[in-house]
Order: sequence, then structure tokens, then C-alpha cells
Amino acid sequence: MNLGRALPAALRRPSLARRLVLLALGWSFAALVIVAVVLALLFQQASLRRFDASLSDLIDNLIAGSTIENGQVVAPALTDPRALRALSGRYWQIAQVLPDGSARPIEGLTSRSLFDSELALPPDVVSRLQAVPGQPVAYDSEGPQPGERVRVLARWTTFYGHERPVIFMAAEDRRPIDRDVRNFMATTAAAFALLSAGLIGAIVIQVRVGLRPVYRLRREVADVRRGKAERVKGDYPTELQPLTEELNALVQHNAETVERQRTHVGNLAHALKTPISVMMTEAEQRPGALAEVVTRQTEAMRQQVDHHLRRARAAARTQGPGERTDVSEVLDELARTLERIFRDKGVQIDWDAPDDLFFLGERQDFMEIAGNGMENAGKWCKGKVRVRAAPQDDERLILTIEDDGPGLPPDRREEVLKRGMRLDESAPGSGLGLSIVDELARAYRGSLALGDSPMGGLMLTLTLPRAAA
Repeated sequence: MNLGRALPAALRRPSLARRLVLLALGWSFAALVIVAVVLALLFQQASLRRFDASLSDLIDNLIAGSTIENGQVVAPALTDPRALRALSGRYWQIAQVLPDGSARPIEGLTSRSLFDSELALPPDVVSRLQAVPGQPVAYDSEGPQPGERVRVLARWTTFYGHERPVIFMAAEDRRPIDRDVRNFMATTAAAFALLSAGLIGAIVIQVRVGLRPVYRLRREVADVRRGKAERVKGDYPTELQPLTEELNALVQHNAETVERQRTHVGNLAHALKTPISVMMTEAEQRPGALAEVVTRQTEAMRQQVDHHLRRARAAARTQGPGERTDVSEVLDELARTLERIFRDKGVQIDWDAPDDLFFLGERQDFMEIAGNGMENAGKWCKGKVRVRAAPQDDERLILTIEDDGPGLPPDRREEVLKRGMRLDESAPGSGLGLSIVDELARAYRGSLALGDSPMGGLMLTLTLPRAAA
């Protein structure tokens, strides 16, 4: 399984907050590890220094109490009870340096605690002692007990009246100190783990608080896009203030561009419709075959002009800042108007929409979309029309328009969306209603679907952009 594909896209997408958190956690973890290791080493070194100080005291007592009798070294009678008890973990030994540079224990000059054993004295240690006579040298060795590790402190000494140098050695079981170091490291690790958890929480909070203006700016920009605000108005930190100014300038530029487009569209509509109206009037005043041809073509021109101007206006509106239209308010107005228009037919329009539902677009466009759909339903119904509007999700809303009329066969539904197509020539109208609804819905990146209504007639289902409440 490809792990990269399995991860959600949101986790693979670069995140400023995640980058800051991981960066802070990285250096914090590295710093904590370094500090923990340094503390453990310092504790170990401090423990060894105390350990060596105790061994050095034992050697000092040995050297101070030793004498030369008949050319032989005589050790003092020490009273350290641990050195008198067999395998107690505290040992001492006096060795003599041989002519070949090696060393061996002097018989009888070892502590009772060694119990017929002896402390190892490697040749490299003898060389080190010879290089620094009188200075102690510490090293680790095997103790007399199986698995016992002892720390040995040795010192090179010469006595007047004794021909060969003497090495005094003191040793002690280092397992207790190793155990103390391990306990200290475990305690330190636990403490630093808790500190790391606290740091993680503090870093996450710090990043969230630090990036709060960025999240607020995102919400304000979304409000501008959805039509809830005209510009970004918040007071932002110095680092973000230039960005907010540029965003406001961009919004203003887009608004001016859209306004110019609307002006050009209006001017074009006026410039085209006036000559077309003159041509139609002249053709009506001069009946004949030519006049009929001119009338038909002029009407087609007028429809094409209306079609393209409508699409241009809708496209211009979708490019500008979002505008909000109250759905329930428009449906109520349309229902009352159409019931008066179809009063002779006795049409009743039952509509329902939440009070906090808004269309993301201009009121005129929504009135044209809903009005043409409801007018078509009123034209074909037997007496009842039902209109429902509801949110689909945060970005879309659903508008359904149904009637109790004869309905429309599935194989002919695509035809009614064509411009000027009328399936029943006896019915009034130009055949443009549902075509206009479909064009405007698609201009707003929505859709129109035709289906069967439970009431028996046709059901229009419109998906349109929704503005936040």
C-alpha cells in the first residue's frame, strides 16, 4: 500500500502551522536530549569523583602507615571493617614493580576481603603510573566475585631503603554507583518526558495564538467572497497589514472592473435594442413577404441579444464580490405576484424556505431564475404549485419547483431547455422560460434538472450557490 496515497490530502498539503510546530519540536527535543545526556554525564562524573576520593583516602592511609623493615614493605593494621570482611566489595593491595616493568602483588600485603584473589594490574596501567609518579590513576577491572566490576585507584610510590618502586592500589565495587547513575538517568528521562509533553502543548498553543490573525484574515476574506462584507476591516499586526491593504485594493479593483463591465453591457443593450425595435416597427407597418422575413429574423436577433447579454451580466456578477439575496423574501414576493397573474385559473402557490437561507448572487438574477421556473409551473399546473428551498451544504442550496399539471415525458425534457422551444403552441409564451433558468443557473456554476413530481406534474430541481447566513 502506498502510504503517500493513503494519507489524507490535508496532511500532505504544506501547512505553516504544522511547519512551525515541527520546527519548534525538533529543536526543543534536540535541546532536551542534549541537556539530559549532559546532566547524566555530570552526575556520573561527580559520583566517580566522590568514589575516587574515598579510594584515595584509603591509599593515603596505606602509604602513611607503611614502613620498610629489613628492606621489605610492611603494611599498617587498617581498621576499615569492610576491608577485613571477605568479598565485602572494598579491597586494597600493594604491588612491587619488577625489573621487566611489570608488577605483581607483594605476598601478604593484600586485604582480607580479597580472599586469596588479587587485583589485576594491566601493563598499560603500570606505564601510565610510571609516567606520573605520585599521581593516582583510575581504571576499571574485574573483582574477586563473579560478574563484579570494581573501580581501582593506583599510585606509584618509592620508599627510601627499598630498591623497587611500589604501587598502592585500592578498589571498590562500582555496581552501586552504576545503579545510582541508571536510576538518575531514568528519573531524568521521566522528568524530561513530562517537560516535553508540556513543551508540545505550549508550542501548539503558541503557534495557534501566533497565527490567530492569519485565521481571522482568512475568515474576513471568506466573508467578502460570500457577500457578508465589502472589504477586510480588521486591525492586523504589522506583518499582515500590507497584505490586508493589497487585498482591499484587489477587491476594489475587481468591483470597478465588474461595474465597468455592467456599464458596457447596458450600453450595448441600449445600442442594439433600439435599432432592432425600429426594424420590427417598420416591418409591421409594411406587410408582405419581406416584412415577415424581417420580423422573424429581427425577433431571432432580439432573442440572441437578450440571451448573450443575460449571460454576460451573470458572468460579470460572479466575478465581483459576493452579493446576498434573501431567498424567502424573493419567493414570497414572486408567489403573491404570480397568484395575482393566474387569478382566473385559481393557482395556489405553496412555498417554504428558511429565514436564514441566502442566494450568493444578485436579487434580480434570483428573481429571474425562480420567477421563470414558478411562472412555467403556474402556466401548466391544474391549480397547485409547490416551491421548496433548503441548504444542501455550506456552499450550495437546493430549489425545487413542482406542479400538479400533466408533466413532461422524459424523452422530451431536453427539448424544453432549448431556446424558443415550445412543446405546445396553444399555450402562451415564447418558449424562453426554462431556457433562461438553465442559462442563469449554469452562469452561477449551478445546474437545473427536470424530473417527475409526486404531485403528478413536472419538478424542477435547481442547485445554486449559497451565501453564509
